[in-house]
Amino acid sequence: MKKTALLTASLALASLVGCAYRSPEMYRDDTTKVLETKQNDIRACYDDVLKGTPGAGGTVTVKFEIETENGKIQNVIVDKPSSTAPDAVGECVKKNIEGLAINPPDKRLGQATYVYQFSVPASPGAAPKS
Repeated sequence: MKKTALLTASLALASLVGCAYRSPEMYRDDTTKVLETKQNDIRACYDDVLKGTPGAGGTVTVKFEIETENGKIQNVIVDKPSSTAPDAVGECVKKNIEGLAINPPDKRLGQATYVYQFSVPASPGAAPKS
């Protein structure tokens, strides 16, 4: 599984002055670190989907916000027109990242789009093509 940040966290204007804020790059990196904590759970869910649908793969594009009070990922939606993986994989991603928190929270609302890429693992006995 490969995850790509399509859009760095775009930040809404904040009205507070004198607070420390993340740069867009720091916001993206901190968000990615938090999302990576669920990588094994998402992979396990994808493996379960493969049991019922061998060969299932594709992409799952998710859009979400990061709220300012607790840094929680919220309002996660699977962008179905941009996703090619089975719906069950998208739901797995959604349920695993909803509620994760970036600590410390940022004073600005974060909005992000991430793309997860899923592909069937190569069988152990398969020889590489030359």
